[in-house]
Amino acid sequence: MDLMEVLGDRTLLLFVLGVSWLALFLLSALRPQRLFNCVLLLFALGMSTFTLLSYLFRDTGRVLAICTIALSVLILLIPVFLIWNGILMLKKEAHSFHTLLSLLIGLTMLLAEIAIAVVLYTDIVANNGSPLPLALLFFGGTVLYGSALMLSFILYVFYMQMLPHLRRFDTIIVHGCALLDGDRVSRILSNRLDKALELYRKSKQKALIVVSGGQGDDETISEAEAMRAYLLDKGVPDDHILLERFSRSTEDNLRFSRQLLEERGGGGRIALVTSNYHVYRCILLARELKMPCVGIGAKVAWYYWPSAVIREFAAVFLRRRNLILSLIGYVGCVILPLALMAVNR
Repeated sequence: MDLMEVLGDRTLLLFVLGVSWLALFLLSALRPQRLFNCVLLLFALGMSTFTLLSYLFRDTGRVLAICTIALSVLILLIPVFLIWNGILMLKKEAHSFHTLLSLLIGLTMLLAEIAIAVVLYTDIVANNGSPLPLALLFFGGTVLYGSALMLSFILYVFYMQMLPHLRRFDTIIVHGCALLDGDRVSRILSNRLDKALELYRKSKQKALIVVSGGQGDDETISEAEAMRAYLLDKGVPDDHILLERFSRSTEDNLRFSRQLLEERGGGGRIALVTSNYHVYRCILLARELKMPCVGIGAKVAWYYWPSAVIREFAAVFLRRRNLILSLIGYVGCVILPLALMAVNR
């Protein structure tokens, strides 16, 4: 069948494509913390792929076949990449649950996909024409839905780094993280501080830098004090640094920093500086605290990124509101179709 017979005119396709990207840009600029943005980005990318293929091929079956193959390859590559990354993390980082996370999730996803592929292949070879077991469809649908959620979140985290933002700020809040040997700034933390320094030096009237982080059980000083020492060594005057040294979590970082700024009359234009994988959750929490700000991501080692973003994915989607929305989507995309299928059998 000719694809244009289905679409009628490419105008409609281009209109949907344009509206989806415009809506994504506006929503991510006005409400960057919305979970819907992740899904909208995945839809916009899918529409872009479909539109491109429609110009290359006019046959509907061929376009759908290419999209299906591309999606299957992508889904297969995700667990392969996670397993490879997990092995690399074990070689480069201290062994812990965090370093094992991508490996464990990758193995689980790969085993699930292999099981689905084996059953499908067996059914095709048997050629008995019987419908696939509902248990398999439920299992496969669950894996696909979870993979799509994770993929949409990962893509949106990348997308947020490409959004334009202000270059000059009145206040720069730097989120802390664990220290090395109890008192030394880690590579991840130094990257955050270097990004803050970059913003600080671009400000005409030098911004106030809020260093935020308490003292962990295995640390001899607070993260904020270690960050202050790093900035002083880089030439930042002491009166341009404000310490928040009691926080124990990301939410504490934001809440306590906001309190300090309110005591000084407000923070003006605020930048939150953290690692790039952490920006989404920081903005999400800041909006809940009614704290207007812009999230700026600092680079991290590429091999560390997958495990870190998986932890962020779990932290974001286990929040009550997002969990409820995800479950509603799961019911609509997996449970309800399977229930209707079971009734019609």
